[in-house]
Parts: sequence; structure tokens; C-alpha cells
Amino acid sequence: MIAVERLGVILTDRGSKYAVSGAPVATRDDVDAVLQELKSDKSYAKATHNTWAAVLPTGALKADDGESGAGMVILRMMERAELEGHVIIVTRWYGGKKLGGDRFRRVQDATRAYLDHIASPS
Repeated sequence: MIAVERLGVILTDRGSKYAVSGAPVATRDDVDAVLQELKSDKSYAKATHNTWAAVLPTGALKADDGESGAGMVILRMMERAELEGHVIIVTRWYGGKKLGGDRFRRVQDATRAYLDHIASPS
């Protein structure tokens, strides 16, 4: 079993809550195992979106999980950080108000928090 690093809810915006998680991965099966482990927690399983991206030796993968374009935001940030062999999942619990383009800023904020965390774990 792959250990999933969960930073938990790191920010809120107009009622929506965002959490970020991740883990080292080498294959698509590893990514699926991480997602399954994360969703074994009922709160993550019931989240509105579990958007993710991974950079594997075989190439990049991403999934928006209904949050159109969010997977690409995560993937671009991972590529800029040169983070390979990892999956990052940004989870959103919808708070009742549409965020428009701000939702991408929140995905960036969550991804940045994870990248900062793994660069200098406290």
C-alpha cells in the first residue's frame, strides 16, 4: 500500500473547502491505488471533486473529475517544479457559490502548498 500524504483542508473560499494530498508513484496502477486509498476516507469519497495530475516515467496523466481544466493547472505546476514520479490530488468540497476563474487560483494555492511541503517538510 502506498502512503498518502494528506495536508487536509488548507483553504476555504466562499464556502468551498480545498484539501491537497499526494504520494510518490511510478505507474498508473500506483495512481489508482493512491486515489483508492484517499477515497477510503468517506469525506474524500463524498467530495465534489478530486482533481489530480501525475508525471510518470511513461508520461503525464491528469483528471479533472468534473472541475474542467483543473488537472492541467496541477500538471503545469508539477512540470515547472520538475516533480516526477508523484501524484498530487486537489480535493474540493463545493460550498454553494460558484467561484468562476478563482477556482483555478485555489487549485494553484493548494498545489503550491503541497510542493512547498515536500520541498521542506516540517
